[in-house]
Amino acid sequence: MILKKIELINFRNYKHLRTRFYKGINIIYGDNAQGKTNLLESIYVLGITKSHRSFIDNSLIRNDEKRAIINGSINKGSLDIDLSVTIENNNKILKIDNSYIKKVSDYISNMNIIIFYPDDLELLKGSPQGRRKYFNLELSQLYSNYFIILNDYNKLLKMRNEYLKKANINQNIDMNYFEILTNYLIDKAIILMKMRFKYIEKVNAYCEKIYQDIMGLDGFNLHYVPSLNIDLKDDDKAKNYLRKFYQDHLNYDIKMCSTNFGPHKDDFEFLLGESNLKAYGSQGQQRLAILCLKLSEIEIFKKYKESTPILLLDDVFSELSDDKKNNLLKYISKNIQTIITTTDLNNLDEKLIKKAKLFQVLDGKLIKIKEVKENE
Repeated sequence: MILKKIELINFRNYKHLRTRFYKGINIIYGDNAQGKTNLLESIYVLGITKSHRSFIDNSLIRNDEKRAIINGSINKGSLDIDLSVTIENNNKILKIDNSYIKKVSDYISNMNIIIFYPDDLELLKGSPQGRRKYFNLELSQLYSNYFIILNDYNKLLKMRNEYLKKANINQNIDMNYFEILTNYLIDKAIILMKMRFKYIEKVNAYCEKIYQDIMGLDGFNLHYVPSLNIDLKDDDKAKNYLRKFYQDHLNYDIKMCSTNFGPHKDDFEFLLGESNLKAYGSQGQQRLAILCLKLSEIEIFKKYKESTPILLLDDVFSELSDDKKNNLLKYISKNIQTIITTTDLNNLDEKLIKKAKLFQVLDGKLIKIKEVKENE
């Protein structure tokens, strides 16, 4: 998969930008606060429809403007696809090949992106909610039906919680309908949990070797930690277990006015051997763990979608020692379109610079410094 070109209108500090990217390595350099990260963010929004940096869509709109527009063209094999995201009044307008797309699930899996940026450390050190959000997005890129099932689950969860709140203040509720809601919720919960388990299995098939190659340490893996310990080998047994569990904990849920167990309470752990890197890992080990997760996801996309995602690296190399930079470079080949930002070209290997297309960012303007022929 290749991002051929992008156009920004009133996005962050860009009034108007139009540029083409090279199919191999693209390096964007410049001082801080000039727009390097904003450009990578726009690429992420074009593919995912959401920012990795902000929860507020309107913050992406340039000051004093009414809307921000991101247009892009990607290539998938022999197919060119035009994508467009417009943000205005806390609303998003999505288009594929100039046709309006109503459902995010019909849009989100068209352009696959893996991004690494300094604040990613919060993925490991932060809250379970942040980790769930991340893995939900990654699963939605890989499986469009995951996004649909997750949305259905969240709608059912909201409805069930509303009934629990009514029961808490002694309002009469229709228990038959409440049980129907709970049964539907259970159906979706089991599907989500099974898909999460399978995804982590796929990640673990690659991440240990990558971590060993870059960090020189064995035993790195991820662990999916569901809030309920359920045997998912038999769907009927799993559903019966969940029904009884929710029945046994109904009074507690009513007291708390919410559903306290389920996929919306799950977590993910980063382990080195038996040690949780969140508690016992150095910052270097933690940072490399996240990077290895994302490099593993590249392999997953290549195998299961038969396409390489677009790799975005936001000022990654300044955080790594020379030997780890060289180890990382082994995983960045010309078969993966990579867009790198840096404040200093001296942070990058000369061989990498020689085979890359170079851009300089200056106050929201992108200046092409070095071109690369497409057949190189």
